[in-house]
Amino acid sequence: MLDLHYWPTPNGKKVTIQLEECGIPYNVVECNIGRGDQFSEEFLSINPNNRMPALVDHEPADGAGPLSVFESGAIMLYIAEKTGQFMPADTRGRYDVVQWVMWQMANQGPKTGEFGHFKRLGDSEGSQEYAVTRFSDEVNRFYGVMNNQLYNNRYLCGNEYTIADMVCYPWTANWELQGQDLNEFKYFKRWFEELSERPAVQRGMAVGNDLRNDPATLSDEEKARLKAMLYNQRARPAPATGGLES
Repeated sequence: MLDLHYWPTPNGKKVTIQLEECGIPYNVVECNIGRGDQFSEEFLSINPNNRMPALVDHEPADGAGPLSVFESGAIMLYIAEKTGQFMPADTRGRYDVVQWVMWQMANQGPKTGEFGHFKRLGDSEGSQEYAVTRFSDEVNRFYGVMNNQLYNNRYLCGNEYTIADMVCYPWTANWELQGQDLNEFKYFKRWFEELSERPAVQRGMAVGNDLRNDPATLSDEEKARLKAMLYNQRARPAPATGGLES
């Protein structure tokens, strides 16, 4: 059985889409990032980066006990290898997919996330105009990269639907909130609409729809506490004793 430590964000939904496409059983373990579950000692034991998602495979191929994987891209590569699905077997095809997974992890996801962060802040922390413009332009550029790639390809890596498509799709689902016009990206729009009709994509995107945090129920003190915990994080100190140098 696979345990997926999850909250319904694009990074979580990448993995649920893949799991639904593969048709394998999995268990969703709620990791409420608005409540700070990602900082618990239990979670940090499987993901030292205090970010969800994280995967625990209780029946890995080596039979040596539970195996944990963090970072959504690594999780998706692991599932692809475990199931033999949605990843080409040949070297050229495999690394075509891998490079697009890396592109998403290093570019589309982080910078689209930064756009959302500064957009939500508005002017509450001083003018965010420069940051919003910078990351809005980057998000637009990413749509252009995908649009050009899809000019001659049905999917991002040719005629085969792979995890490269799954890893990118959730970060485009909110294109309107990102200030994008799909009519500007004809070939991307065709791809987006096709993936949106896939039953497994719909199921994967729907996982956790009942998980929500309502800021209206929080006091000003609680909101301030959560903001201090979630924003502008710095290094988490290692234990003072018990390590290799002890």
